[in-house]
Amino acid sequence: MKDRKRLVIPDTGGMTVGALSELLEEKGATIVKYLMTDLGVMASMTQSIDNALCVKVAEGLGRIVVNEEDYDVEEEDSEIMLEGFVDEEDDPLTLLPRPPVITVMGHVDHGKTSLLDALRQSQVADKEAGGITQHIAAYQVSKDDNLLTFVDTPGHAAFGAMRERGANLTDIVILVVAADDGVKQQTVDSIVCAKKAKVPLLVAINKCDLETKDIARVQSELAQYDVLTEDYGGQVLCQEISAKENQGLDQLLEKVLLQAELQDLKANPDRLAQGIVVEARVEKGLGTVATVLVQKGTLKIGDPLLAGLACGKVRALVDQDGNKLTEAPPSTPVTVTGWDGLPSAGDLLVVPEDEATARDVVDARKKIFREASSSTYQANLMDTVTASFQSGGKQHRTMCVVVKADVQGNAEALAKALQNLVLEDDEAKVTINVLVAEAGDVTKTDMAIASVTPMTQVISFNSAATKAAMDDARMFNIPIEYYSVVYDAIDSVESKMQEVLSPTPEGEYVGSAIVQEIFNIGGTGNIAGSKCRDGIIKKGSNVRIMRGDKILVQQTIVTSLRNFKAEVDNIKEGEECGVGVKDFEEFKEGDILESYVFN
Repeated sequence: MKDRKRLVIPDTGGMTVGALSELLEEKGATIVKYLMTDLGVMASMTQSIDNALCVKVAEGLGRIVVNEEDYDVEEEDSEIMLEGFVDEEDDPLTLLPRPPVITVMGHVDHGKTSLLDALRQSQVADKEAGGITQHIAAYQVSKDDNLLTFVDTPGHAAFGAMRERGANLTDIVILVVAADDGVKQQTVDSIVCAKKAKVPLLVAINKCDLETKDIARVQSELAQYDVLTEDYGGQVLCQEISAKENQGLDQLLEKVLLQAELQDLKANPDRLAQGIVVEARVEKGLGTVATVLVQKGTLKIGDPLLAGLACGKVRALVDQDGNKLTEAPPSTPVTVTGWDGLPSAGDLLVVPEDEATARDVVDARKKIFREASSSTYQANLMDTVTASFQSGGKQHRTMCVVVKADVQGNAEALAKALQNLVLEDDEAKVTINVLVAEAGDVTKTDMAIASVTPMTQVISFNSAATKAAMDDARMFNIPIEYYSVVYDAIDSVESKMQEVLSPTPEGEYVGSAIVQEIFNIGGTGNIAGSKCRDGIIKKGSNVRIMRGDKILVQQTIVTSLRNFKAEVDNIKEGEECGVGVKDFEEFKEGDILESYVFN
């Protein structure tokens, strides 16, 4: 066993793998292998890794790193560890001009997809459920023999993560604002995303064909968020357009090309490809299909693939119009088949040296992911226990949801939106636990997961269910709910949460009574002198006792029902009665008794 050696790693911001091997007195192959198999990071001998990663390698190979107080390795958020890939700088002499990548962002229904329809002369918006974009998609258009790559993002609040991804993979952001509606919440969110990504904005004021347009108002509202157009003395390019009437589109593209020319966008096409997974889904007959935006190098048929926890080999490349390609150069959006797993939207795609290397890296990443998931589970469990003690006596109820969607991005967006839902009253608090959030059809496995927890809701968003899943749904009495519009799915879950928060007694509601006076009957206890408000009150029925909005008793039984001195089976609307219930006597005037019976 090698003796542990104490050493100091210079705090210079990082070093090459080769330099680290000399410092550790280890073979370079040993360092590269440890990075790949234990840390899930791909790097060659000439590539630089940061100090945090150097320390992890040194400690993993049995060294003691001194002066660690200068940086906390455990807490440092290393970008290399997150991406799992060390990028090698390209020689400036190898760089060639590439098409700009433009992301179209803005508030829902302000015309983002309609703008792309007009540029592509297609009808994408008509195909979207509810007329709103619910995917992130990439297209190419041509202007004066120049190719431009456009990325369309959803505007609905639930798709905030998609907007961030769109801004992070782009060179220019076109902010679409409706001339008759002005700046809205998702407009502001889009501005924030663009500023975080440090990419230039270009404003497109849409719907300028409407009589209700107010250009000055739009520019004034944008100025409140530090988006100063040229008319307001700023440097943000602005163009008035009408996507519906095809007005101002040529001028908009000219300004896009001008902005791209100022940025001098270049990439090396003659290297192993690198890109971003825009969307991923499962298609029958094809398996996993991912839309990828190539950023560097050229992706070719037969190339090994690596993205997140998935790898494989390129079997087919298909462009936006369904044409098969043999290769995809920088700034090209392309659909890729040949995956052995489902990558996540936003994952960095790289082409490793061979498939064996890709599998080794994925195995290492899965190991790291399992360890991280275990730690996260323990932390969340502790947070839940702590919250239950700090909730002021409220019951903490959890509603479980299984989400399957057409693409991974939609599954993630819907899951995130549902996890943010919270309903509470004086007695209880309800939150959402998303058990599954994946792309693909609802399967037998999904139904098995849903059957474990009562009242689990299964949501199929723009996807189907297998026959085996539908058979299990009938057997377990778990309905599969199908949605094509995100609003409807969220509203449905909220209504189910209300039922979890204030569940109704078993049976069908038949009537209610209000307590007017309380009588103490010796040997019997307190009886509620009540008047039937609607329907009927039945002896032996289930009752829920309410005091204002507060539920005093969720479910009990009417044990005694008297009209004057006679014991009766039921009391009708307008009649007075004395009601005795099982295990409850703390009545007050104004309490409501709701009666439920089985048909």
